[in-house]
Amino acid sequence: MTYENLLVEREGFIVKITFNRPKTLNALNSSTLRELESCLTRLRREEKDQTRVVILTGAGGKAFVAGADISEMSSFGVDDAREFAELGHRVLDLIAEAPFPVIAAINGFALGGGCEIMLACDLAYASDRAKLGQPEVNLGVIPGFGGTQRLIRRVGLARAREIVYGCDMIDAEKARDIGLILEVFPHDELESKVTGIAQHLASKAPLAISQAKRVTEKGYDESLWAAHELERQAFGLLFGTEDQTAGMKSFLEKTKAEFKGR
Repeated sequence: MTYENLLVEREGFIVKITFNRPKTLNALNSSTLRELESCLTRLRREEKDQTRVVILTGAGGKAFVAGADISEMSSFGVDDAREFAELGHRVLDLIAEAPFPVIAAINGFALGGGCEIMLACDLAYASDRAKLGQPEVNLGVIPGFGGTQRLIRRVGLARAREIVYGCDMIDAEKARDIGLILEVFPHDELESKVTGIAQHLASKAPLAISQAKRVTEKGYDESLWAAHELERQAFGLLFGTEDQTAGMKSFLEKTKAEFKGR
């Protein structure tokens, strides 16, 4: 897959997608979002069986994604802005609902749309140089790619309001302390650490991880009874897979399971 604003690399079952507009600190424009939509759609449909983990990161060493491209947004009218927000929501929903884990490797600024992309990912790890935040109110707008709602679910209502109202950048240590990200790594070690995590996840049963992702994502906003029903159904469904047979057989025989995604 070749794109103008993304670099896409595959190593086995792991796909690394790098936002590649370093001169703009990887700012999101419509073209970049459409490319990401195309890439994720291809991975979900045509390369689903070959993809077990996706890593998102940014080129240039200074930014993951420093926000939306203001040079494009500044000319928007009401209809343009709504269409842009709809595009962003569509792409981030592809991340959140992908049948495989998506990991954000935050190697610099993750502001505005960049923070929103991180919030849509399953797991997020940051360099000790990272800065995160939602500065949209400084521009007279609000987060438009799901940031207000995913932020509430990540850090709670009061903390989300503090982040959105105040527009302050949050350093990596504080981001970890408030639950915005999982871990902080030295800048030069971030790539290798996240790759190691991705390799670990890729060795697990992919159908089981896919169901675990679906149940946790969908069940979060359901009643406890409805969420438990989702879990019961998924648990039973997995007993019809070759991976379940292989996993339990390997456990009993004390050997390492090799999962096929079937």
